Amino acid sequence: MKNIKPILSLFLILLIQFAQAQEVLNDYLKIAATNNPELKAMFSDYMAAMERVPQVGTLPDPSFAFGYFIQPVETRLGPQKATFNLTQSFPWFGSLGAKKDMASEMAKAKYEAFENSKSNIFFEIKTAYYNYYFIEKAIEITKKNIEILEVFKRLSLVKIETGNASIIDELRVEMEINDLENQLALFLDSKDVLQVSFNNLLNRDEYDEIIVPEVLWQNEIPLNQLATLNTIYASNHQLKSIDHKLNAFINQETAAKKEGLPKFNIGLNYTIVGENSMSTASDNGKDAFVFPFVGVTIPIYRKKYKALIAEAQYLQEAETARKEDKKNTLSTIYKSTYKDFNDGNRRIILNQKQAAIAKKVLDILITSYSTNSTDFEEVLRIERQLLKYELEHQKAIIDKNVAVAFVNYLLGN
Repeated sequence: MKNIKPILSLFLILLIQFAQAQEVLNDYLKIAATNNPELKAMFSDYMAAMERVPQVGTLPDPSFAFGYFIQPVETRLGPQKATFNLTQSFPWFGSLGAKKDMASEMAKAKYEAFENSKSNIFFEIKTAYYNYYFIEKAIEITKKNIEILEVFKRLSLVKIETGNASIIDELRVEMEINDLENQLALFLDSKDVLQVSFNNLLNRDEYDEIIVPEVLWQNEIPLNQLATLNTIYASNHQLKSIDHKLNAFINQETAAKKEGLPKFNIGLNYTIVGENSMSTASDNGKDAFVFPFVGVTIPIYRKKYKALIAEAQYLQEAETARKEDKKNTLSTIYKSTYKDFNDGNRRIILNQKQAAIAKKVLDILITSYSTNSTDFEEVLRIERQLLKYELEHQKAIIDKNVAVAFVNYLLGN
C-alpha cells in the first residue's frame, strides 16, 4: 500500500495538469471563434442570406396610377376631371410561403457552411498547437543529446590523453555535435514559423506567447468505427448543408409550379367629377368611387414555367448525387484517419520501448568505453538511435492527437 500511494498521487497530479493544459487549448479555440476573420466573413454570409427571407416572403409592391383628363369627359353627373387607381397583386396561394421556405433553407445551408468552417479552423488550431508542442520537445531533446555528446567528447579527450583512444573518436563526436546543432537551428526556425501560423489563426499578435504543457495528453476516439461513421453521417456540417440545399430546391420546385398558376389583382378606382350645371340629379358633381375591382393574370406561356420546374428538379438530383459522393468521401477519409490513429498508438508504444532499451544499451556502452577500448562508433550509433526514438515517440503522440482532432472535425465538433 505504501508504494501505491505515491503512484496514485503522481497520477492525480498528471490528470490535473492535463485538464489545465486542455483548458488552455479550449481558451485558444474561444479566441479564434471570436477573432478569426474567415469565421467573421462566413457568419456575415449567413446573416446576409437570412435577410433574403423577408424579401421573397412579401407581397409585391402595390401600383398607383393617376390620370388627368385634359378634355374632361362629360357624364350625366358632371365632367370627369381626374382619376386615381390603386392595385395590389396576389400570387397563387402558398407561393410566398414556398419562396420563403426556399430562402430559409438556403440560409441554413450557409449556416452549416459557417459551422463547417469553424470546425475546420478548430482542427487547424489544434494541429498547429500540437506541432508547436512537438517543436518545443524536439528542441529540448536535441539540446539534451548535445549535452550527452559533450560528455562523450570530454571522455574521449581523457582517453586520448592517456593513450587509450584515437583522435578519430573526438572528431566523430565533433561531427555528431555539428549535425545536431544544425538540426537544432532548423527546429528553432520552425518554431518561429509555427508560432506565427498559430497566432494568425487566432488573429492576434504574431509573437504572442503560446503555452504548451510539459507532457502532452493523448486523446482517444470514444466510439467504435461503425458508430463513429454513422455519427459522422448524421452530424457532419457539409452533409447538413447539402440537406438544406436539397430542401431549398424542393421548395423551389413548389414555388415554380405555383408560378404557373393564375395571379389575382385587387384594386380600387377613384374619379373626381365636377358639377354639371344642366343636371338636377341629387348626386350631381359627386366623385365616383369603385371598390373593389378584381383582375386575373393568366400564365399562358408555359415553356418558361416548365423550365423553372425542370431546373429545380435537376438541382435536386445534383444535390442528392453530391450527398452520396460526399458520404463516400467521408467514409474513405475516416477509414484513413482511423488507420493513422491506430498507427500513432502503435508507434507510441514501440518508440517508448525502443528508447528505454537504447538508453540502457547506451549506459552500458558508455561505462564500457570509459574502462576499455570499446568501439566508439557503436556508442555514437546507439546515441543516434536514442535521439530518433525519443523524437519519434513525441511525433507519434502528435499524429495520434491530430487524427482524433480530424475525426472531431468530421463529426462537426
